Amino acid sequence: MVALIVCCNFQQVSAQQMPPIPVDKNVRIGKLDNGLTYYIRKNNLPANRADFYIAQKVGSIQEEANQRGLAHFLEHMCFNGTTHFPGDALKQYLERIGVKFGENLNAYTSIDETVYNISNVPVTTPGAIDSCLLILHDWSNDLTLDPKEIDKERGVINEEWRTRMSAIQRFQEKMLPIMFEGTKYAHCFPIGTMDVVMNFKPQTLRDYYEKWYRPDLQGIVVVGDVDVDAIEAQIKKIFSDIPAQPNGAKREYYPVNDNKDPIVIVYQDKEQPNIQAIIFNKHEAIPDDQKGNMGYLIQNYAANLITNMLNARLNELAQTANPPYIYAGAYDANFFVAKTKGAFTGVVVCKEDAIENGIETLLRETERARQFGFTETEYNRARAEYLRHLESAYNERDKRKNEEYVNEYVRHFLDNEPIPGIENEYTIINQIAPAIPVTALNQMMQELVTDSNQVVAILGPQKEGLKMPSENAIKQILKDIKAEKLTAYVDKVSDEPLMKAAPKGGKIVSETTDDAFGTTMMTLSNGVKVIIKKTDFKADEIRMKGVSLGGSSLFPDSEIININGLDAVGVGGLGNFSAVDLEKVLAGKKASVSYGIGDKTEAVNGSCSPKDFETMMQLTYLTFTAPRRDNDAFASYKNRNKAALQNMEMNPQVAFSDSVQAGIYMKHPRKVRIKADMIDKMDYDKILSMYNDRFKDASDFTFIFVGNVDVEQMKPLIEEYLGALPAINRKETFKDNKIDMRQGVYKNEFIRKQETAKASNFVLLNGDCKYDLRNNILLNMTCQILDLVYTAKVREDEGGTYGVYVGGQLIKYPEEKAILQVIFETAPEKREKLMKIIFAELENITKAGPSETDLNKVKEFMLKKHTEDMKENRYWLNSIDEYLFTGMNPIKDYDRIVNSVTVKDIQKFADELFKQKNEIEVSMISPEEK
Repeated sequence: MVALIVCCNFQQVSAQQMPPIPVDKNVRIGKLDNGLTYYIRKNNLPANRADFYIAQKVGSIQEEANQRGLAHFLEHMCFNGTTHFPGDALKQYLERIGVKFGENLNAYTSIDETVYNISNVPVTTPGAIDSCLLILHDWSNDLTLDPKEIDKERGVINEEWRTRMSAIQRFQEKMLPIMFEGTKYAHCFPIGTMDVVMNFKPQTLRDYYEKWYRPDLQGIVVVGDVDVDAIEAQIKKIFSDIPAQPNGAKREYYPVNDNKDPIVIVYQDKEQPNIQAIIFNKHEAIPDDQKGNMGYLIQNYAANLITNMLNARLNELAQTANPPYIYAGAYDANFFVAKTKGAFTGVVVCKEDAIENGIETLLRETERARQFGFTETEYNRARAEYLRHLESAYNERDKRKNEEYVNEYVRHFLDNEPIPGIENEYTIINQIAPAIPVTALNQMMQELVTDSNQVVAILGPQKEGLKMPSENAIKQILKDIKAEKLTAYVDKVSDEPLMKAAPKGGKIVSETTDDAFGTTMMTLSNGVKVIIKKTDFKADEIRMKGVSLGGSSLFPDSEIININGLDAVGVGGLGNFSAVDLEKVLAGKKASVSYGIGDKTEAVNGSCSPKDFETMMQLTYLTFTAPRRDNDAFASYKNRNKAALQNMEMNPQVAFSDSVQAGIYMKHPRKVRIKADMIDKMDYDKILSMYNDRFKDASDFTFIFVGNVDVEQMKPLIEEYLGALPAINRKETFKDNKIDMRQGVYKNEFIRKQETAKASNFVLLNGDCKYDLRNNILLNMTCQILDLVYTAKVREDEGGTYGVYVGGQLIKYPEEKAILQVIFETAPEKREKLMKIIFAELENITKAGPSETDLNKVKEFMLKKHTEDMKENRYWLNSIDEYLFTGMNPIKDYDRIVNSVTVKDIQKFADELFKQKNEIEVSMISPEEK
């Protein structure tokens, strides 16, 4: 088989009589007589949970001109009444059993597919499995499509359109008719046209439903802690009554035209802050019926490595002192919205004074790779990375969550993507990869990028003085790059180890156990404290956080520009390695470490595979002791950031965000947004000095490790590396810089003209509140209850918004406070009425409390989610970190407190917070043009 790959091109390989890709034996796949396909798999993560999906092989591409937007509208209507769940009974039932609308109950519509999900269903709840299967059945064939419900939903979708309508959306709507001229893809965005959405007759929607929602185009996926035989029997019983449609309309997959001459689109928008170019190199897509053989698996492997290697080169160029662009990257995928054509695609975000240079550089590097291919050393690194990811997935084969399997089976049903299972894939790729030479990938690169079938789309700001390249100029660049005499890329490699010599370590001087979190606690001779929590949640993961009090609060307000530049230290690399070389030396290892200097703490965060624990320790040691100065990398950092920030104010949301920040923090110097003209004032020497000040004393650091640890094996490495960290035994904590929230009532309504009429609204309430777990739970419940209320009253009843965000937070330092915020967008003419509802419901919860029904829904969800969180390494690490920082244990007594909360408790909590009358209200209004 490998010989075939070397001597044939990749397109031919796929067409050869290659062996079939095996199908994972642990998934049961079947088809009913009416044509409906089903996938069922037993999986125990999370325990006592299952996911129920229905995928439809239909989307907006099936719409006629008078139906534009109806595929998406129909998706919304699936939550507004079915035969067995009239009105909103479906949503009400699922929320009662802890399945949250939006988070666990959702759907999406795209050009070629519509997929619905009911996720994390508690299968031990009596009747839950049968009810979820019945819901899938009704979505398939039994929607009521009540004209009253349709009329209510029109407003919601209009507001969804308003929320989505940005510079990028307008650009895409301009691109499609030019890129896909003469095909159905020219006008296929799922949101449709508001003229159709607001005016179609209900029968038109029913016609679309009856025509396209039918069993031969539908796939059911059930994965979770279930009995496969019982689920299969239920599917056969429940879904067999849906009639087959042997004479149903043909499901077409529309072809995309080739183009000999380049297609170029240049578009400018008043709300677009930066300049982006997308370069498509169209090529044939692998037909679905050829995805089942081994050639397709090999091709995916090769395309993955090609893009990784090219992206490494593009990233290397971005680190130069005067980089040619802000960002550039490449990937191989569908041609934008069409799955019937592939495209090797490059994306570049350009600097305003170097637009053509940015585009030329991306084209040049793509062409260089096409002409000369990649080097053996680049390939070795990329292959090692790929195999390392695969090995990690294999190690986690018994720890995979339901959603990972569901996503694979949905893609198998819709696109015939292979589902060999990780055991088969790991075996196959490890056999094949070593035998595929870099020459085979270089040959494939020549097939991905050819001399025709190019499309270039450029989006930039519409502002005075900006000269965008013309269509002819871009066509000339495409010609010139093809004609340019290029030389092969030279890969600079070093065999130097990450650390040449081990540091002089320390010793563990004390060791205890802690029953509260089930941890081992150690103190080292340099004062460093270590907390280790062993778990079996993941086989190939250890998470780390090392943290100390102080942070940037200890630097004066006058240093705010340099404080904002503290993330620049990382661009220099570590020890003897630049950031680019560091990536090379770490290829094939699963270990990473990053640092962060927040307002009150400095921290290092890391994760690794158990076998790469020493590498993570070395990176941690170097992060403390050997940040690398790189003047070119810092110049690049400044250059790219300045260019990225240059036109930020063109995005209307920046004005809104600035006004919100000013409303809350009254323009405190530490809360001012960093702007382009501040970047040049960053002082590299000062930034490095500030960084070193925060990490020169590890004696007050506590390191938390959570995951698949072997404490005895870790001890020598902890002593060697963490025990060697510098210690000067400072005693310090953070400083209160008086970043106080505004008290009293504050209102700011302002006009900011936008391309789409809208009102963006922000409400924040804050007040004194004791920082403990009970209040944290009460605040969380209040937010979720308000979310339920606003979804019903503002979204559904009024059709006034796509969604209302309600969020809250308890703050410990410098004073114990609670904040609750409400954010939503709407039409300007609806704003006043909706604001009245927002405040009326806030007042209602303080006087009457929530309904018992809503409180019980929230309790069910919180208890269910907490059970799932308790099986996550990240959750345990964050909980231990929280306890160290604030003294609050988020785990102890959680279930007991949640269960004990009453309607009266919520009412009292809300009343005590809201009666302090600290209200901030900011609205940015862009009126409808007359």
